[in-house]
Order: sequence, then C-alpha cells, then structure tokens
Amino acid sequence: MEIFDRKTVRFHRDRSSTNLSEFDFLFREIAERLLDRLDDITYKFPTALDLGARNGLLAELVGERGGIETLIQGDLSSQMLAQTSGQRVVTDEEFLPFKEQSFDLIMSCLNLHWVNDLPGALVQIRKALKPDGLFLGALFGGETLKELRDALERGESEAEGGVSPRVSPFVRTEDLGQLLQRAGFNLPVVDIDTVTVSYGDIFKLFTDLRGMGESNAIGKRRKGFTPRKTLMAAAQNYLETYTDQDDRVPATFQVLFISAWSPSPKQPTPLKRGSSAMPMADSLELIKKV
Repeated sequence: MEIFDRKTVRFHRDRSSTNLSEFDFLFREIAERLLDRLDDITYKFPTALDLGARNGLLAELVGERGGIETLIQGDLSSQMLAQTSGQRVVTDEEFLPFKEQSFDLIMSCLNLHWVNDLPGALVQIRKALKPDGLFLGALFGGETLKELRDALERGESEAEGGVSPRVSPFVRTEDLGQLLQRAGFNLPVVDIDTVTVSYGDIFKLFTDLRGMGESNAIGKRRKGFTPRKTLMAAAQNYLETYTDQDDRVPATFQVLFISAWSPSPKQPTPLKRGSSAMPMADSLELIKKV
C-alpha cells in the first residue's frame, strides 16, 4: 500500500534544504528531548546511524552523549545531506542500504511518519542493529495538526462540497508498541509529548510546514493549487474555532518517543509461567497485610 508519494517527500526536502535552519525550531526541540533519553542510558554506542538526518541537526546536538565514535548520517534527500559534514549516505528508509548488525545505535527524529510500510521499516532497523543495540526514535502521533485537519476539511466541504486528504495519517499511540514487538524488538517503551505552537493565522503555519519540508505528500492528495475560497474558509474556521485569549491559534504536534532494543541473550527475560516460588493465594494475602 502506497499512502505517500515518496518522490514528493524527497522533493519537499530538496526544496527546504537551503534554508531549513530558519524553520527547524520543532526539529531542534524534539531532537533535544530525544537525546535527553540517551542521557538516561549508561551504555556506550560506538557506531551510530542518524536515520533522516536532514541538515545534520542531531549530529550537531549529540556531542559526546552515548559515547558515539562514528556517526553515519542518512537521508532521502542528497541536497539535505549536502548541508551536513561528516560521514553521510543517501538512504531510503524503506530500503536501508546497510548490512545486518552494522550499528550499536540507530536514531530517527521526526522522519518515519513519511514511510509507507512502517512495520517493514522497523524490521529493517532492528536487523541493522547489533545484538543489544538500541533504537531511539521520535515520530508524529495521531493528534498532530488536529486543528488544521479539522479546519481544512470543513473549509473544503463548505467551499467545494467535498473533502480530499490534506493532512497525513499518523500512527496511533496504542498501535506503536505492538508494531515494535512484531518487528522483533525487545523491551519497547513508547511515551508521548505534546508540543503546541502558537500562530497568528493559518497561513504562517503553512509557511512553516513548507519551510520544514513537511507539506502534504499523500499519494491521493488533490493535485494543483487549492482554490482561494477554500483557503479562506479554512482560515476562518481555524480562527472561529481555536482562537485563544491572545487572539492566536494553536497547532498541536503530538510526538511519540520510542526506545527499543534488538534481541540479545544478555537482556532480562520474564520468568516462565508457573515458576514463581510463592503461590498466588499467599501473594494476595501478603498484599492485604501491607
């Protein structure tokens, strides 16, 4: 199933590559939160991959965290990678060009939401990790841009009598843990952060999304320019429904953070069923006394 037009995803990244630093505030914030999770781990990861490196922001921020000695930067856009320094390779997340067990650590910051086959991409990531290797990821969740989705759908319906897909479908929180387990990861952890950005109007949000390389790339999106009457109706809906006390409108970005490990005999495993040394009845009695 091809939900996204990958050529369009690449084009949007190419287009935003030269001035991404003017629009990377969200990437920078989420990258810092992702690396905070790396700070909590005492392991050292000599060889790491930044999957979806864009202009090298994660490499800039990581510093000495994680004991990384070699960091490979991969991105779908060669023009994005041209803005980086260090080791880099053009990388399609749907067809990773790395042999199995190549990395101690793979990081992905706000990149995998443009992948058509997320379960398949997760399997490839797991295979590219060495045993007991770590995957740290951040991707947009289902509540992302919920205000924009609502305003555009109502605006298009009012102006044209129908709707077309305009905001990407994002993975649901409740599904992600299961996807990680199906991909063969051990000890998966998924937690959620929400970042709300305030705007004067919907058009500044459009400008930021374009500058970030995050414009609509749904395969069945409406081709061509959106009629002015539709945009104005959407803008009016956004203002009427979501304007706050400061006469500004919010844009919600829900971010799902992933921590998961490739299997290794060294990792803790649950006890076999029935192996407890204390009968359940005794356990319940002990809880009552406490």
